[in-house]
Amino acid sequence: MIDCYIAFQTQQVALTENNLRTQPLVRNIEFLQDSLVKSGTIKYISQNSESEYTLLYTKPTALSFVHFAIERMVQVAEMTGAVMVYADHFNQSNGVITQAPVIDYQQGSLRDDFDFGSVLLIYTQALKKVAVDMPDDLQYAALYDMRLRLSEQGKLVHINEYLYYDVELDTRKSGEKLFDYVNPKNRAVQVEMERVCTDYLKRIGAFVDYRSLKTIDLTDGDFEYEASVVIPCKNRVRTIGDAIKSALNQQVRAPYKYNVIVVDDNSTDGTVDVINSFNDDRLVYIAQDPTWHAIGGNWNMALHHPKCGRFALQLDSDDMYSDNQTVQRFIDKFHEEHCAMVIGTYRITDFNLNELPPGVIDHREWTAENGMNNALRINGLGAPRGFFTPLMRQINFPTTKYGEDYAVGLRLCREYKIGRIYEVMYNCRRWDDNSDANVDIEGMNKNNLYKDRLRTWELQARLNMPK
Repeated sequence: MIDCYIAFQTQQVALTENNLRTQPLVRNIEFLQDSLVKSGTIKYISQNSESEYTLLYTKPTALSFVHFAIERMVQVAEMTGAVMVYADHFNQSNGVITQAPVIDYQQGSLRDDFDFGSVLLIYTQALKKVAVDMPDDLQYAALYDMRLRLSEQGKLVHINEYLYYDVELDTRKSGEKLFDYVNPKNRAVQVEMERVCTDYLKRIGAFVDYRSLKTIDLTDGDFEYEASVVIPCKNRVRTIGDAIKSALNQQVRAPYKYNVIVVDDNSTDGTVDVINSFNDDRLVYIAQDPTWHAIGGNWNMALHHPKCGRFALQLDSDDMYSDNQTVQRFIDKFHEEHCAMVIGTYRITDFNLNELPPGVIDHREWTAENGMNNALRINGLGAPRGFFTPLMRQINFPTTKYGEDYAVGLRLCREYKIGRIYEVMYNCRRWDDNSDANVDIEGMNKNNLYKDRLRTWELQARLNMPK
């Protein structure tokens, strides 16, 4: 039998209760008076559930199951010995029903917004065990803490079958959700999530002590240019000119020199004509061969070019530096801190550079003492990014068009010091042709699965580090 605990609802309580009453395995139903993200609520559930499995429903909307869905969840839990199972489902929104597949949980699924769907079936004895060890004071991160602790007890199993219907509450496009995790309004939540993740990394032996981080030798290598602005592009005829102008307009103090490296990946829309319209000795144009390169491969081509500078600085082909001092700020920070990577601050704007919510993204959740650990919880480290070229020529970018920068950031911060600049250096323009502006659920799942894989590999590398 199963005890069910439902997030407190102000609407459709009766509908959800009636749907659950029809389930033969359901023994008890309780609508909670407090949030599931609070540790007190999770502890209450663990103390009161008396069935073999406990079902949590995390949304304040109507829920209904396909026939024998709960039986199927129990069956899979018993077959696999899982401490928690979750399933694909259907979303209902404005009378439209759509499929909502989720992805497999893996060791590196550490981001706090991992989508399990809204129905979690948990082995009660495992829940009781983790609830005892859970901190008493969590106000936002109890569900996150619970599933990290459960993952230490056993498997979290994804049932890739559509087993229930719920109501989708967030119907925004993917590009509108993209920056939720760094919205300054959510700062208190982020701090608590970081604490939970850090404690988990310490428990499993994957925590990196900032005192072990290395600096770099700035005299390594012989470079004509101190810095190179790297602009990978493909079919960006509308924006590449703005990006190149932004890069060429930089002012750098003597004795430093910089150049701009544009790597075009077989554009067919006139992008190359725009690039060739610039008559400036500082502009290096690289035309890729027709094999697969993606953004990571384009970066590698720039890094290994003989005219690449000591520091390789990011500028996406549809974005612009915020002023003419960005390159100099990068150079100064590298020389001040001898770091392997520098990450700046950016502003979200529309195509015409009007600020959009949430505005300035400075990633102040990064701290010198714990940024390298918190990096495993979040989905990105910020922009614009600058890299120490000699080191990057050893590491290289993965040949992919998504997550390549995150992969490199994780690798570097495991071992090297990362510098931060909290002044706005970069205008991140949001428009219809952004690659992440309106990704469907299958595309989002593919992206999230890959970043979870990156975290898994990185976590394994950290576990294998000499202690």
